[in-house]
Amino acid sequence: MPNSKNEKLIVLVEKMPAFPKSVQQIVQLTSDINASAKDIVRVIECDPIMTVKILKAINSSFYGLPQKITSVQRAVVHIGLNTIKNIALGVAAMGMLSANNKANFNTSNFLLHSLTTAAISKLLAERIGLSSTECSDCFVAGLLHDFGKVVFAEFMPDEFKLALEKSQEQQLPLHQTELEFIGINHSQAGKILAEKWELSDPLIDAIAHHHDIDHNQNVLRDCVFAANQISKHMQFGNGGNPLIEAFPESIVIRFGANLSAMCDDLGDLESIKIEAQSFINV
Repeated sequence: MPNSKNEKLIVLVEKMPAFPKSVQQIVQLTSDINASAKDIVRVIECDPIMTVKILKAINSSFYGLPQKITSVQRAVVHIGLNTIKNIALGVAAMGMLSANNKANFNTSNFLLHSLTTAAISKLLAERIGLSSTECSDCFVAGLLHDFGKVVFAEFMPDEFKLALEKSQEQQLPLHQTELEFIGINHSQAGKILAEKWELSDPLIDAIAHHHDIDHNQNVLRDCVFAANQISKHMQFGNGGNPLIEAFPESIVIRFGANLSAMCDDLGDLESIKIEAQSFINV
């Protein structure tokens, strides 16, 4: 593919809306150890739409709280600042999706895959003893790992449709057929988006290399890679890629199990699917 194709895509990504200012401020504040909870609550409460969406999400079964939360301040007390940040990122990102696109890309199935990957990624992070901040970042990385596909569906639907069809018909990795028809894959497009959204370097790296296990070590990326395959194995939604990749040696070493053993060990994950579906309907 000529470079002009890549340049065109970069221009199109630049046209993608940035996260609302309130979300950008939340991300910045939650990464500042000196920022207070009051500062973050104030930012959210100054954005009434974000406030409503966050409270709806918190009160959905995805978080399963025993009592209804009626204020952002109480939400911070009950679920913590990092989870608030994740919800803000999630509702903002999902708000960018268009249900109707010429690529015939099913956004409901895509969201279900993204949310279950996010939840499983966080679960895996907890199992290997990562910090609460790292677990929170694993959720975000899992949620946003495939968002480059949204750019393709929105701005290059004809090419993306061909990539989706060839991937399905010939059982090829979607990121491989994207290179053929678009000249760049969704991981690379996702990296551009993550940089535009000013996410942290580990998050950007995890999104950019979630298919590239040979890349330098990144525990966030490893959690996302494993969660991605588990979600596909469990048939939770559909991100457009028909192939389920076996765990390479580095992932087996990281988690102490191959894909089949890990799925058996995790047991019934249907509750994660149900919670994700309820979150989509918020």
